[in-house]
Amino acid sequence: MLTPRSVPVRPGLDLDVRTAGEGSPVLVLHGAPGPAGVQPLVDHLATGHTVVAPTHPGWDGTVRPDDLDSVPALAATYLDLLSHLALRDVTVIGTSFGGWVATQTVLDDREGRISRLVLVDAIGPDVPGQQVTLPAGPPPTASAPAAGPSPAQRRGPSLSSMAALRAYAGPAMADPTLLARLSSVTCPVLVLWGADDTVVTPDFGRAYAAAFPHAPFELIPDAGHQPLREKPEAVHAALDSFLAPQDRTTRP
Repeated sequence: MLTPRSVPVRPGLDLDVRTAGEGSPVLVLHGAPGPAGVQPLVDHLATGHTVVAPTHPGWDGTVRPDDLDSVPALAATYLDLLSHLALRDVTVIGTSFGGWVATQTVLDDREGRISRLVLVDAIGPDVPGQQVTLPAGPPPTASAPAAGPSPAQRRGPSLSSMAALRAYAGPAMADPTLLARLSSVTCPVLVLWGADDTVVTPDFGRAYAAAFPHAPFELIPDAGHQPLREKPEAVHAALDSFLAPQDRTTRP
């Protein structure tokens, strides 16, 4: 059962966080569409994991303090959250903008709380010859589940969410230093990508994955920038396979 809560990670900042399930911990970081965009993933993972899914300050009516004005600042907030919840051996999963935040969180994890990283069509690095092309709205959903996308997904990111995104990401929507720093990541990494993504192309994803010491790159066929919505079963299967060794070691 999904439980919303407010977590005081530091004076003056309470995070809206949804938690669900039991088992090895997973931190899920959403992209521009907001928490609704990762809900299918949260529901899936909650069957065997403790899932922690915060709302980035500035999304869904939440307040973004003035000092939360960069990806490193947001990453520091999530490290504070993991500390507050006393979580270790955490898998961090980030989609799109959330993938950038997830990567920065791993890079700044001085306490060794994070054990695995999963990126899904993530932005973040400045890849030569590639750029982020923001969509005008969500892509067609011919292969979406029968229930269809939620109203929030159909509308796409709100104006306030896009303002928060630009406050964190800056006008370039990229960190020119990020790609070179990925060689220091020692935890296992999985990079998943929609084969038809036009926001950040598969070539962008391949360059992202190649910058890590070892990061398998897997294409999700017939999916664009939101494979969690377009091909959830394929994403879930890839994640379950990646997480299986950790699941075996954490079960009694």
